[in-house]
Amino acid sequence: MSAAHTRNLDLTAPPVAKTIMGRSLVLGVIFSVGALIGAYFQPDVFIRGYLISFMAWLGVTLGSMAILMLRHLTGGGWGMVIRRIMGAAMRCIWLMAILFLPIGFLMPRLYIWARPLDTVQDKHLREHLQDITQTYLTVHGFWIRAAIYFAIWIFLIFFLSKWSAQQNQPPVRDNSAKFKVLAGPGLILYGFTISFAAIDWVMSLDPSWISTIYGLIFLAGQCLSAVCFAVVVERILVRYKPMSELLRADFVHDHGKLMLTFIMVWAYFSFSQWLIIWAGNLPDEISWYMKRLNGGWGGVGLVLAVFHFCVPFVFLLSRPFKRDVTRLVWLAVWLMLMRWLDILWDVEPQFSKTFTITWADLVVPIAMGGLWLALFFRNLSSMPLLPAYDLYAREVLEPAHE
Repeated sequence: MSAAHTRNLDLTAPPVAKTIMGRSLVLGVIFSVGALIGAYFQPDVFIRGYLISFMAWLGVTLGSMAILMLRHLTGGGWGMVIRRIMGAAMRCIWLMAILFLPIGFLMPRLYIWARPLDTVQDKHLREHLQDITQTYLTVHGFWIRAAIYFAIWIFLIFFLSKWSAQQNQPPVRDNSAKFKVLAGPGLILYGFTISFAAIDWVMSLDPSWISTIYGLIFLAGQCLSAVCFAVVVERILVRYKPMSELLRADFVHDHGKLMLTFIMVWAYFSFSQWLIIWAGNLPDEISWYMKRLNGGWGGVGLVLAVFHFCVPFVFLLSRPFKRDVTRLVWLAVWLMLMRWLDILWDVEPQFSKTFTITWADLVVPIAMGGLWLALFFRNLSSMPLLPAYDLYAREVLEPAHE
């Protein structure tokens, strides 16, 4: 790309972004109406599907923030070309904060520890709940910790977005030092907060069960979701300028390698949790897996092992496959579906002894996803697709020297 061409390149998002935004909003509103009607008649079923959907879309939001901070620490054109995609996704945190409210308000329908103790029939569980509801799992503590999590995430996203927006206009700015100062501690804060959030919002569905690796499984899954989502969006945009002139095969290759990395990390954490708990063979720990190995749920676990790890692993070993975004995008979409199935496997067996997919498990993710995507494409259209006045934007704007 010549210097003149670089100066004349229009970096604004193509009109297709606003088209998708409008269609996503319509889809989200229509399915939201259906979800609300279903919630009126079956609130218990609704809130279970709602929790699954919330954790899935929160994963894309926070995973994008984590990948963006990782890029600020390491540099590289692979992250620059999707930097604004990640930024637009993480700025949906405001929507996720609002969407968290129904989980808090309908807490007793989800969490047995939030109900009166005299309604718990199991004597041993009631005694256990009496201890933990006086220390950690309290209704007030649940709200306070959630407020802290979102406050930290919003704080990180606010400054990441503010400093990035400064690079939309001249003069050329080098904010890399600021980004690194924030990103280092930010990744640590993200690791702690998402771990405790996973404990509060998902693991506490079974308050008698604990796992020290549980939060890390969610962390790896969120980062994988974010990379997959970025691949989907770049595939949509690569048909139009400026992405058609910015996205190179080596960048796509790096995104494919990130996908491979995170499915391996997810598999490692998941297998480690299984191995440690199964080897220990303690009733309080193994019961969580027993619910997910019987009644048809074991088949879901097998599907996750094969199609969330084994098959993607084999595909991503191919260098030509990782460099072709038109093929990589299909695997990215598939892995996002597997991420939803993994969260379903975490949540639904706690309420259903046999394999069950409810109407809420299907309707609510589409409703929430429509609203999320509408906000995402609005965010994406509000900034250039590349911070042209970042000192390191030349990693993308200048041609590769091979």
